[in-house]
Amino acid sequence: MTALSPVAGQSAPPVAAAPPAGAGIVINDTLYFDFRKDISAQLLPLKELSDMAVAASPLVKYEHQVTISQGEAVRLAKSQKFTNASGFVNYSTGNQAILSTTPTGNDAIGQIANGYRAGVTLQLSLFELFGRKHEVRMAQSNQQAAVYRREAIEQQIRRELINLYQDLLTAQRILLVKMLDEENSLTALRIAEIEMQQRKLDPNTLANVSNRYSIVKSSTEEVKGQLLKSFYQLEALVGAPMQQLRRK
Repeated sequence: MTALSPVAGQSAPPVAAAPPAGAGIVINDTLYFDFRKDISAQLLPLKELSDMAVAASPLVKYEHQVTISQGEAVRLAKSQKFTNASGFVNYSTGNQAILSTTPTGNDAIGQIANGYRAGVTLQLSLFELFGRKHEVRMAQSNQQAAVYRREAIEQQIRRELINLYQDLLTAQRILLVKMLDEENSLTALRIAEIEMQQRKLDPNTLANVSNRYSIVKSSTEEVKGQLLKSFYQLEALVGAPMQQLRRK
């Protein structure tokens, strides 16, 4: 943009440079997005982004571990019914005869054979009969509650991603309108500049045209910043760099 020539002792208002046709934006200084193309066609499908966001969520990972812990609690509650059961094994040698007085001498039937002995001792309390099943059910309910809580968090993340994705599309559409308005304002400013150089336009009119371009330019930059913010939020939500989020 060439500078305006001063007329009638007044300096020309400064004019900001307009973005070139097909202007885009650099994300993380590595990935180029074209504002004039549909963002949804440049990013991965929404379903794939949603799955990535759920898989990368630390809260979902935490709830998954809680679910595993509750599952172990169920198995522990079921196995505690064997708490009062015990077994034993021993081995004995030597003369272990039990002698009894009989007319024929020692009773051979009373001999205890040498070797291993094994057995089981079981004590069954009333709690095992009436309380254990409730403890198991409570552990199972806690496990199911953990599963439902994790699913609720996953659903919340998916809703958040949908809102963010739609914000991206909306911001891009608004930006396209703003960029067109900015180009028209810049064209009007250039025409006003030429007419002022030809002394066909007074300085106040040029100032008004320049002021309108500045307002439109500021509005465009504001929308562009909102779009940038949404991009960075998307990158943080899915837990992957922007290069991995672009459609091949």
